[in-house]
Amino acid sequence: MGLFSKKKKETKSCCCSGSYTPKAMGKAEAAKATAEVKVLGSGCAKCSALEDAVRAALMELGMDTTIDHVADFAQIAAYGVMTTPALVVDGKVVSYGRVLKKDEAKAVIQKVRTST
Repeated sequence: MGLFSKKKKETKSCCCSGSYTPKAMGKAEAAKATAEVKVLGSGCAKCSALEDAVRAALMELGMDTTIDHVADFAQIAAYGVMTTPALVVDGKVVSYGRVLKKDEAKAVIQKVRTST
């Protein structure tokens, strides 16, 4: 009979499958705190063109930020992006489905950085 049996312990699922350590959590929090720019896409010519435009915009702005290129479709979908290339600045999707020119990328980056 199941009336007096112990309740099963509920486990919450997370992105790390419960295998986190304090060191790993500290590393993840530090990564969140730093400014980040990501280009989401498969690595096609359009994605590369967006990355080049963003790199040039960052140089003009005098920002020393690395650009991560995310090609894993599961990670891209996690951002809610269905069309690539896409640009993510500080965790916010700011453009998707088109290649930004250098001046457009510069304006978008400035807007996101000043609003945070």
